[in-house]
Amino acid sequence: MNILGPRSEPYPEHITAVLDRYPRQHGYLLELFRVFAQSPRFLTRCVPNLLDGESPLSLRERELVILRTCSNRDCEYEWGVHVAIFGHATDWSEQQIAATRREDPSAGCWTARESLLLEVVDRLCAEGRLGDEHLRALRSTWSVEEQLEIFALCGTYQTISYVANHAEMDLESFAARFPTVAEL
Repeated sequence: MNILGPRSEPYPEHITAVLDRYPRQHGYLLELFRVFAQSPRFLTRCVPNLLDGESPLSLRERELVILRTCSNRDCEYEWGVHVAIFGHATDWSEQQIAATRREDPSAGCWTARESLLLEVVDRLCAEGRLGDEHLRALRSTWSVEEQLEIFALCGTYQTISYVANHAEMDLESFAARFPTVAEL
């Protein structure tokens, strides 16, 4: 039986060379990256590194797209890793972090631009496209380069969510957990 799960060390030299370029958390290679290592093609080509600091989006907007996409796909693993690693750098309140988990995009804790971004991500995740109103708003708010980044992040983190949700791995010990219903 072929089970999707983390690859164990020792890794072949060509896999080690690629994994050495992946980010680490205090020297620790995320279990998800070890799942990616099951396929050299997937590891090197299918999940582009959109966390390289060269994003045309602000860190806050980039992470909002990632968290909402992971939330829409019920991917606690990746949502929790991003909250833990980037949550403080984005300067979000606890209410905002909780609100990334399926709360109405017009919740009072977001700016108008952030609410629109959440609506865009929700539409992309649900329908794979934007209606005329959201498309006009997207085009008038973000540059073409930023629009492409939003699409790439949504697509990439849907893929990552599918992998994380179906791999037999534990949640990372340092990662945040989805808020409970009472916290929403």
